[in-house]
Amino acid sequence: MNIPADLKYTEDHEWVKIDGDIATVGVTAFAQGELGDIVYVEVETVGETLGRGDEFGTVEAVKTVSELFSPLSGEILEFNDSLESEPEKVNTDPYGKGWMIKIKISNPDEIAELLDDAAYKALIGK
Repeated sequence: MNIPADLKYTEDHEWVKIDGDIATVGVTAFAQGELGDIVYVEVETVGETLGRGDEFGTVEAVKTVSELFSPLSGEILEFNDSLESEPEKVNTDPYGKGWMIKIKISNPDEIAELLDDAAYKALIGK
């Protein structure tokens, strides 16, 4: 199971890459494996300011639809538009081309509340 050490994680199985005041967010390899084949990713919150834990979109797999929650407070700056035509990128490259959104972080103190790779591994029993 690939769980990169340079990322932060949420209990909702999202990964977060921090670059200054911008956070790139996607779902973990564990999450996409549990969901199965991703067939649709919907994000209609670009331009909105969300609080930590607010729903920013949904991911639809063959088996189920799951909500996606913002790991940090801030403005949703960008959605990975390539997922509209190629949602399978979430399965094939969850930490790279399968990223979902970018957030302009409004409360940097929340970063400390995210899980590191060891805590995330413990959460999923790996």
